[in-house]
Amino acid sequence: MKIKAYGSTSPDSDLAELSIIRRDMGNDDLLIEILYCGICHSDIHMAHDEWGMSAYPIVPGHEIIGKVISAGKNVSRFKVDSIVGVGCMVGSCHQCPACDKNMEQFCPNMVMTFGSPDPFIAGQMTYGGYSTHIVVPERFVLRVGAHLDLTRVAPLLCAGITTYSPMKQWEIGKNSVIGIIGLGGLGHMGVKFGKAMGAHVTVITSTESKKSDALALGADEAVILSDDQQMKKYVNHFDFLLDTTPVLHDINPYLQLLKFNKTLALVGAAPVSLHSMNLIFGKKHVSGSLIGGVAETQEMLDYCAEHNILADTELITVNDINSAYERVINSDIKYRFVIDMASLKH
Repeated sequence: MKIKAYGSTSPDSDLAELSIIRRDMGNDDLLIEILYCGICHSDIHMAHDEWGMSAYPIVPGHEIIGKVISAGKNVSRFKVDSIVGVGCMVGSCHQCPACDKNMEQFCPNMVMTFGSPDPFIAGQMTYGGYSTHIVVPERFVLRVGAHLDLTRVAPLLCAGITTYSPMKQWEIGKNSVIGIIGLGGLGHMGVKFGKAMGAHVTVITSTESKKSDALALGADEAVILSDDQQMKKYVNHFDFLLDTTPVLHDINPYLQLLKFNKTLALVGAAPVSLHSMNLIFGKKHVSGSLIGGVAETQEMLDYCAEHNILADTELITVNDINSAYERVINSDIKYRFVIDMASLKH
């Protein structure tokens, strides 16, 4: 099926309207009309080939909210007109150790929503949510409460699960003392989850103006990274640190803030500077976390529905995507862009 999409044809080109082919539906598939799609910083990295793994043309987008318009005969959990979500994955092998533990995100044959070889169409890459429709196997489709503000649900499919998963893994809860490093698309979700889980939340930011923003989101405290006097107050203070920074940075100052035998989790895909002495003294840990499996992502969506947790978003049209990319790079958004995909259908 030929559909409209929005993507780029080279690392240096602006995104523009494209025509792409979606595969035919199988018995286990859903055909979804895309209503909204969030913009993630990884969309920008991939569109510009900043990770050296992009193939063109590329159609980004893995924070997808849509409506089912057709269901294969084996589909049992959804029906026509169901409101659904699609996150960062649309396939995995289903038989490796990671898949056996419902951690499909670590499957060596995980199929990304965009930018992976398409297992159904030889020679084609998967195309993402900057498009009018998508075909997805039922097991990678998520239930979404139709009563929610869908423009604010879309970023939960990446930013939400990326911050929720490590907080659950390290058992953040009542009386936990945690720090959120960075207050962007990921960081603002970290604040919301931390407070919902009962933690005392401090935002660590390099931007003075974000202190008031952090408090407005519900953080208990905010500290400026460059202020040595402020930072000294938090040495050996935190049970857990969530580092959401998406660019090259030095994590050594943060490690000094951790208590004995505690963890800093990296969720921003970027190089970091690290000196082992900051781990050895204090038996401290640095770990990485990558989104979540399908079951955990559904758990996160249900948790958000129960606790009324939504992303703070700005709704745009497809014609605004290139300027939105620039604003994300310049940190000029509070806190996620969401594309109204109806603007591509006209």
